[in-house]
Amino acid sequence: MSQFICAPSSRDPAGAIHDFEIPATKPWSHILRKGQTLRIVDSYGQQAVDTLFYNAEDFSERYSANDTLREQGSAYVVIGTALVSNEGRVMARIVANTGGAHDTSAGACSCESNTVRFGHHVKYQHACRENFVLEVSKYGMGKRDVVPNINFFMNVPVEPDGNLAIVDGESKPGDYVELVAEMDILCVISNCPQINNPCNGFIPTPVRALIWEALEA
Repeated sequence: MSQFICAPSSRDPAGAIHDFEIPATKPWSHILRKGQTLRIVDSYGQQAVDTLFYNAEDFSERYSANDTLREQGSAYVVIGTALVSNEGRVMARIVANTGGAHDTSAGACSCESNTVRFGHHVKYQHACRENFVLEVSKYGMGKRDVVPNINFFMNVPVEPDGNLAIVDGESKPGDYVELVAEMDILCVISNCPQINNPCNGFIPTPVRALIWEALEA
């Protein structure tokens, strides 16, 4: 998927109001106010970053992979993509990207899917769905509130027969994706702990999240 155009940002990390390191395999969340910019940095390369968004004022409105793909007519999240909610409203827009195309079809790994794909010996390994459930519980949500997500930096080509393949990631150390919030949103991340397929290069690593204030009109 390296054919997708990269568009770097001019934002200076020194000007960020928040700068978080998200440890390998762990969840993270933060409220983004309308107009604020979030940059997610793949610090070491080839690290999938599973991500969800919720309306910060009404968690029943949340990111919709189906509506996002339908509205833009593309199989991937790229520069310029509008991230659309289940209410048909734009939650955020991708404004800078050096990490190629990002998947929003393959979903999050879970203990159940790991068992089906890789065998019963991996049943108790931690997974993104469990990370999401842990993190959204801080906001009064549960399993039913975890919906299909974006997999930033995850390389998922569509094969000729229509199946999705999870292959070696193409993101390099320091690659990033940047988005601007179009409403107040809760961002929830699972820094993917998967070690049974190549989405993390088989070695999960930390990522970085930076937030800038809204630009003055």
